[in-house]
Amino acid sequence: MRNTGLYVYAIIPDEGLSINELPKGINGQPLHLVESNGLAAIVHNADPEPYQGPDSEVKRWILQHSDVVDAAWQQLGTILPMTFNVIVAPGEDAEQRPEHRLRTWLSESADTMRVHLDTLRNHVELRVDISLDEDDTTADDPELSELREGIDARPAGVQRLYRKRLEEHRRSVAERIADELYPQVRKRLVALAEDMVENARPGREPGSVTVLNASLLVHVDAVDEVGLELAEIRDTQPGAQIRYLGPWPPYSFGELPKLTT
Repeated sequence: MRNTGLYVYAIIPDEGLSINELPKGINGQPLHLVESNGLAAIVHNADPEPYQGPDSEVKRWILQHSDVVDAAWQQLGTILPMTFNVIVAPGEDAEQRPEHRLRTWLSESADTMRVHLDTLRNHVELRVDISLDEDDTTADDPELSELREGIDARPAGVQRLYRKRLEEHRRSVAERIADELYPQVRKRLVALAEDMVENARPGREPGSVTVLNASLLVHVDAVDEVGLELAEIRDTQPGAQIRYLGPWPPYSFGELPKLTT
């Protein structure tokens, strides 16, 4: 029999998960649990090498991974999700078999993991992206109004110069407003969240500037409050654009002891 690894979806409390009610794993792989010291890992047998392929295939695998994690989370209310492509590889002897290595890790890390599981129970992750549309945000700026006046009546070469200056100034004003808005928005959201992780800012969208891109850890009872707060920001701040995703299992907040895969 070929020596295989274990693909890991999540760490859960060993308490009442119905594995048969979960969807199949990646590419229809059957799932099972590896248990130790009151914890369990949801896994399937896998080749030791990471999943690699065309972008369309990787996207499909990530969605299948997420389906398993979401279903387990819905059943239990708390979970420590693993990111895509965590595989425990086999070693050279019996003590380095994937099951043994995984059980040892679960046993040695049990106290830390149980604290995280208790903290995350009935909590969700929300992804919030707040940006400003440059045109709407700067519509009342007097210097921009002056630069716009009479552009069309100028020679073509001068028009290009003025339009470039107009674009640069519009971006500068929008960025200044975003910087001023950032601490206010952050304070309002932190007041509703248990924790916040600021994400790397995405590539700049043409015509907009980022105010805040973050993941929030929120109790299920506070999800609607976050939505209302974001709606108020959108309605009161000229040019505000809100992207609000979730609720998801708390991928960004289940900090785990290192698993050597």
